[in-house]
Amino acid sequence: MTTAGTSSLGLPMTVPAEGLPERVRIYEVGARDGLQNEKATVPTEVKAEFIRRLARTGLEIIEATSFVHPKWVPQLADAEQLYPAVADLPVELPVLVPNERGLDRALALGARRVAVFASATESFAKANLNRTVDEALAMFEPVVARAKAQQVGVRGYLSMCFGDPWEGPVPIPQVVKVCRALLDMGCDELSLGDTIGVATPGHVKALLTALREAGVPVSVIGVHFHDTYGQALSNTLTALQQGVTTVDSSAGGLGGCPYAKSATGNLATEDLVWMLQGLGIRTGVDLGRLVATSVWMAAHLGRPSPSRTVRALSHQEQ
Repeated sequence: MTTAGTSSLGLPMTVPAEGLPERVRIYEVGARDGLQNEKATVPTEVKAEFIRRLARTGLEIIEATSFVHPKWVPQLADAEQLYPAVADLPVELPVLVPNERGLDRALALGARRVAVFASATESFAKANLNRTVDEALAMFEPVVARAKAQQVGVRGYLSMCFGDPWEGPVPIPQVVKVCRALLDMGCDELSLGDTIGVATPGHVKALLTALREAGVPVSVIGVHFHDTYGQALSNTLTALQQGVTTVDSSAGGLGGCPYAKSATGNLATEDLVWMLQGLGIRTGVDLGRLVATSVWMAAHLGRPSPSRTVRALSHQEQ
């Protein structure tokens, strides 16, 4: 495998654009969101090595796993074994906690950053959490309060911000309401999820404008786009133009969601880094090392990476 060619020729050429941040914080989700849908069990040591290799690329935040009940996401049943294997890495390693039991398990292993996972729609809240939106928020309140009491950072994921496979369009005020509830209960940051990949740039701008008008600081907002309809990078660029500086992505474009069957293809971290490099936006990430890591992981999964940048720079077969 080689990453020679365009990258060694100084490409992409750096041409900055006005109105964009100087640096973007990449929130890498490949090890958790990327792998949770894999049908064949990925060995714990392979997951650990994946995270170690990601850490060597310069990524500063790598979501490690989820302390969900193994029955719901069997791929992540090894959280207790995986987290200690990577806990000494010099990066932030947030973990997903669905409830107080999950928080107990995470805290027992020394986790310092956790995330809760809410829904903007009733249908997905029922499918994912078997609760209404309000019941799910009530379940998260003690989780967030206990985490904050121990100086543990808390992220609030919000799914179905732009569309729902059962309900269709999701009213923007409905999304804003749940975002405000997550912030008001103590979440330090939010991640706006385009779970089924249906967002378009105008919709992204409208939601971010509504959140700003509702008093939600753009500094606490991250965006999580799926590339189901090829819109992830255009939506990301729109979010950056609105002041967002945290972008979720998955090495190699791994992942989807086990409770939303049409959710395919997280934004590939390599595709994101290529665009940001061309715009002169700093990330701290070594693209060559990242591509090599995704090629290594793809070999373990038995299929090529869906990332266009990985394929172009590694000459993987289409």
